Amino acid sequence: MAISVRNIVKEYGTQRALDDVSFEIGTGEVVGFLGPNGAGKSTMMKILTCFLPATSGEAFVCGHDTRTSSMEVRRNVGYLPEHNPLYLDLYVKEYLDLVAGIHGLKDRSARVKRMIATVGLEREQHKRIGALSKGYRQRVGLAQAMIHDPQVLILDEPTSGLDPNQLVEIRSLISTIGKERTVMLSTHIMQEVEAICDRVIIIDRGKLVADDKASTLRSGTRQREMLEVEFDGAVAPNALANIPGVLQVRRKQADGHAWLLTHEPHADVRQAVARFAMDKGLLVLGMRKAERGLEEVFKELTKGE
Repeated sequence: MAISVRNIVKEYGTQRALDDVSFEIGTGEVVGFLGPNGAGKSTMMKILTCFLPATSGEAFVCGHDTRTSSMEVRRNVGYLPEHNPLYLDLYVKEYLDLVAGIHGLKDRSARVKRMIATVGLEREQHKRIGALSKGYRQRVGLAQAMIHDPQVLILDEPTSGLDPNQLVEIRSLISTIGKERTVMLSTHIMQEVEAICDRVIIIDRGKLVADDKASTLRSGTRQREMLEVEFDGAVAPNALANIPGVLQVRRKQADGHAWLLTHEPHADVRQAVARFAMDKGLLVLGMRKAERGLEEVFKELTKGE
């Protein structure tokens, strides 16, 4: 196993940030590590990268104990924290050479050249890091995380603050990287997880609440289901909310007549919706069961509304 976490507890005084968390990530997997703000994601990542000790429990990276073999763990892990720490006055190539030296690499020049090519920094390598856009700074951060050729990459919010074009570029880069390494990725962007992750781990308030493929989570959690319906005219949302079995109402588009109705599991509300339309003198232009996205599952599992 690339990562093995066994009954990890982390306490800050009287606050328990992680509560008996256990999971394993195999070699070559790309895993999305999700949870609300304050759920304990960054704390777990810091334990796995030896920045923080656990209060109790065990964590292993590539077979090395994070408590007793921290140097071996660090040799096998590349880490990009949420707030990418860079020396803004250094040039890109200069900075990566510095990081390679810290790792004690013998082929520093070759490694720097390879990383620059891998993350697409050829045109920016002679620029100061402070002059780069957020997207290119993230590329520099990924390059420093990979320069010592680690077996495991741990990325905390790697696409935070990027514009749509930069997001697509970094997402593609992470997908490519994931073909050669184990990647543990924390993000709040559900489309990103569904696009590049083999598996999803969700924690809430320090506890593990889900660990499975995204497709399995979408089909396996049945606390709520969704129906998409479109009428030929305007409808008041509070009127839709009064339909028996309907729990929540959301307009699909700001200026349209299509709605997403969240309803009780295993309750077929289509007849009730049809009767509602007839009573209001409306036509139903379309009605179908809506595919639940990972975002809906995430909200259910983390008590979100």
